[in-house]
Amino acid sequence: MADSIRRLADKGTESEKITINLGYVDLGRIDLLVQEGFYSNRTDFIRTAIRNQLGIEGEVVKQSIVRHTLELGLRDYSSTDLESVKAAGERLHIKVVGLVRIASDVTPDLALATIETITVLGALQASAELKSALAERIR
Repeated sequence: MADSIRRLADKGTESEKITINLGYVDLGRIDLLVQEGFYSNRTDFIRTAIRNQLGIEGEVVKQSIVRHTLELGLRDYSSTDLESVKAAGERLHIKVVGLVRIASDVTPDLALATIETITVLGALQASAELKSALAERIR
């Protein structure tokens, strides 16, 4: 089953900023661990906790990726890519866990002609104009 997961290029230096709310007691406990030198800062603690939890749930995540036929990692689409899809008379169903980037040279008309649906568990980077044009196709 794990053999059928298609891993995309990993871009470790890219990240998405998130905001979380924590109770004062939990925040204080994190600060104590930072103060005691277990972690360099709050962010280091939170990243480590998330990675540890994802490691624990790793098999469930893999099974879900296979079940939903999702790609894992980074997926870039340029106008050249989409022109090839258009020339072949095909339409894309983009399904990615990670990051999808649609290049700035992709016009809304080209995207609408070639992208049927977009499902991204992570982040979609595209121009505001492109996101607006594809809004009804983004799941």
